[in-house]
Amino acid sequence: MTAAATGFPGPRRGSLRGRLASPVLLLLPAGLFLGFIYLLPVIDLVRLSVSGPTWSTFFERVFSVPLYWDSLVRTMQISLTVATLCLLLGYPTALLIRRSSGITQILITAAVILPYFIAILIRTYAWMVLLGRNGPVNKLLTGLGLLSEPAQLLFSRGTVLLGMTAVLLPIMVLSIYSSVSRLDAALPRAAQASGAGPIATFWRIMLPLTLPGMGAGFLLVFVAALGFFITPTLLGGPGDQMFAMHIVQQADFINSEGFLQALAVVLLVITLLFVGVAGHFLGFEFIWGGSKAASPSGKAAGAGAATPRRSLLSGLADRIGWPVLRLLGRLGPAWGRWTVLVLAGAVIATLIVPILVVMVISFSSASYLTFPPPGFSLRWYEKFFSDPNWMDAFRHSAVIAAASAVISVLLGASAAMGIVRSEIRGKSVIMLLLVSPVIVPPVVLGLSLYSLFLRFDLVGSVWGLASAHAIGGIPLVVIIVAAALQGVDRRLEQAAALHGASPLTVFRTVTLPAIAPGLAAAGFFAFLHSFDELVLSLFLSSAQLKTLPLMLWADINYQLNPVLAVVSSLEVLLVVIGLALAGPVLARTRAGA
Repeated sequence: MTAAATGFPGPRRGSLRGRLASPVLLLLPAGLFLGFIYLLPVIDLVRLSVSGPTWSTFFERVFSVPLYWDSLVRTMQISLTVATLCLLLGYPTALLIRRSSGITQILITAAVILPYFIAILIRTYAWMVLLGRNGPVNKLLTGLGLLSEPAQLLFSRGTVLLGMTAVLLPIMVLSIYSSVSRLDAALPRAAQASGAGPIATFWRIMLPLTLPGMGAGFLLVFVAALGFFITPTLLGGPGDQMFAMHIVQQADFINSEGFLQALAVVLLVITLLFVGVAGHFLGFEFIWGGSKAASPSGKAAGAGAATPRRSLLSGLADRIGWPVLRLLGRLGPAWGRWTVLVLAGAVIATLIVPILVVMVISFSSASYLTFPPPGFSLRWYEKFFSDPNWMDAFRHSAVIAAASAVISVLLGASAAMGIVRSEIRGKSVIMLLLVSPVIVPPVVLGLSLYSLFLRFDLVGSVWGLASAHAIGGIPLVVIIVAAALQGVDRRLEQAAALHGASPLTVFRTVTLPAIAPGLAAAGFFAFLHSFDELVLSLFLSSAQLKTLPLMLWADINYQLNPVLAVVSSLEVLLVVIGLALAGPVLARTRAGA
């Protein structure tokens, strides 16, 4: 810890000692790590994609073969549809959270946040159980007489849209809620006191002010959906293949080098283009939920442009919305309240019911998946804990996740300290580079890392997988620890320094205890991210080093039995315990900020 990092008197900035003491140096470890294991492999991926007879040879094949072009168009359509569905369903849910209070608000928020931290593979498996031939949906429909026999509800476009929307809904709800929660409660009351009805108040006041959150949520969901691989593979049919699925399939063919990388580069470029356009209008801070970096004068960068943009959005809403507004204005205020309750209730049921069904099935006495269970038994828990293959996979996942969390916390916390405590210019650009792994499609990242890991004999190694998982863990740590550091009272650090404490002592006795809860929460989320990681493990693991998600993936593809429900239930329990421990920590961090 340096003197400059704590803001205390120290070596003169112009001296060599002063430059070496700069907190900017704390950015180097994470920068070097990500530069080597993240940026260089991506650059090498691009190099291989243009290594044909001409630079465009492989790209011409991508766009000329109908299979890939159709898949790319389909991916865009599905992603756009999912983002739209999430927006329509997410806004009422965010409003319901804002309007609730006490234990009701806590329960609704928990129902949204809990699924967000459960692995995509497990949530997708839950939908396979729910919509299976012996699942509760088919049984309900046949019981009501709507179907004479169980229907094939899986492996269709509708199922893919349902599964992806359920997986990505929490992102939309949290993004919109970040805007809704900052609204001044006096504004709607003032509008209604001036004679505006509930619909007009929503359209003229709430909607324009929450458009940034809506836009950020829409783009985050859309970009995440572009790289989806797990859900469409398990829930879709042959006509629902998305572009990322072709990358995984082509990876099995030795002679596809160059063309395989071109597929990945196309997906990466499309993703970056949409992120770039979003960043132009919203600021790249939307990726990590931050605000624009403050300028030396104390005003937010880009604040001058915010008002014209807001006015433009408000005017656009007015021009489009007045015909709709006049039509909806004829409805009473009860319609709005019931619409929010019904849609938000549907969202909460969509997020929670599949998880609850899977947990109940884990105690089933049946030898196959059926709901409700004919009886209750612990036979599947006994089978899981007595199976050496499952136990080995569990141990591998725990060890890799622990190592990945250590790497993520050490490098991410150092980088967060460097950003918050230094006066370096372009903090938003640096932050963007640090968190950029979250926007790169996992299949692209996994493919780019494969060549590097082969070169250094890291495929199938614990530290290799831990390092790969840390690429996604570091952004989580940076965001959480940076927020914790901003909540530290600098006057306490300065007081300790004025009483003769060295910078290292100040950090150890003042700063570290203040940010320790944030570090603990960051470590848990980094651990959970690695424990759940599947896509990178598909590219970088080996037959001797299988993780729990890989075992789940293999069994889901070839056999469905209640053991999978046991694994899913144990992970849900892990997430619940972790969130229960991290909740007060994050609450204190936000309160301090």
